[in-house]
Amino acid sequence: MSADTSHDTGHDTGHLPINAATDALLPDPGLAEHQWRPTDVDARAEKRAERQVATLFGLSAVATVLFVVFYITLKTGTDGHTFIGLGASNVALGTTLGLALLLIGLGVIQWARKLMGDHEISEQRHPAASSEEDRTATLAALNAGLEESGIGRRPLVRNSLLGSVALLAAPAVVMLRDLGPLPNQVVGEYPGAGLHHTIWAKGTRVVRDVVGTPIKASDIEIGDLFNAEPDGLFDLEGAELQIAKSKAAIVMLRMDPDDIISDVTRNWSVQGIVAYSKICTHVGCPISLNERTTHHLLCPCHQSTFDLADSGRVVFGPAGRHLPQLPLGVDDEGYLIALSDFLEPVGPSFWERNTKSPSEVAKELKS
Repeated sequence: MSADTSHDTGHDTGHLPINAATDALLPDPGLAEHQWRPTDVDARAEKRAERQVATLFGLSAVATVLFVVFYITLKTGTDGHTFIGLGASNVALGTTLGLALLLIGLGVIQWARKLMGDHEISEQRHPAASSEEDRTATLAALNAGLEESGIGRRPLVRNSLLGSVALLAAPAVVMLRDLGPLPNQVVGEYPGAGLHHTIWAKGTRVVRDVVGTPIKASDIEIGDLFNAEPDGLFDLEGAELQIAKSKAAIVMLRMDPDDIISDVTRNWSVQGIVAYSKICTHVGCPISLNERTTHHLLCPCHQSTFDLADSGRVVFGPAGRHLPQLPLGVDDEGYLIALSDFLEPVGPSFWERNTKSPSEVAKELKS
């Protein structure tokens, strides 16, 4: 075995040290040669792309108009139009509004890819700042971008874009219809439509809730409290039934006639039997908790308390108005009937409601 086992400990001159700069190994390649788009070199291709963009914006406007048309013409609800088992209105409105937005997006993308300025730039990083120079540079860049977009030189693209975007306000405008009509403008869809009226009317018999049997004064004992409805309520179906019942429900109580305080309450009662709306005037909860000795009716939700012997006056709690009282009478067969509808809206207050005192309501009934 050779005795010469020494090795050269010098650096390999064919390799750079670990900490040596490597810039020479990774030269800056610079920007690749610019590839011109067909629309940059062919006027006909440019015009064709411009027409494509304008067509997309125009189709968006058509979709928006169709949204408005479908919103007005297609019926909704239980007897509304259907499409493959779905509500035709929902399908049509969702499709047309989605297309209107999609086509605007596609038009903008096509505009940017085919027509806007197409050149490469390099920019050195610099510290973020809000100096006047930066603001000036930003505005200059925005102005340059506006100029490069060609929006000033391409009125067809500009006007079609503005038209499609402007028409997008139409769905918002027509859907404002869902906020109306005003309660006092609701007419004739079904009896008791709107917030101002119920299905109670002059001569309507009072019947017991659930079973629907008519009531005679002799059937009620002093202290009895029960729920009642107008005769004919059970002939309704669907939404009409739910709306009518939510407004026409009443609670009835028989008290000693001598316990009645208000003249209005006395005049609208029959042998001490009074009828009030069952709907609390605070937030619309159903009421049926009776304090028998005081004739107070308590709402279980927020503890509003009403005096049934004194025109439904609020004696405690957050309710802002008395309970509306239903004027009662007796028909030729001895059954309890309503002398009219409630002469004021039932339930919670709303903007268009005119608050009236029980005496004012009584004067209206006499007139």
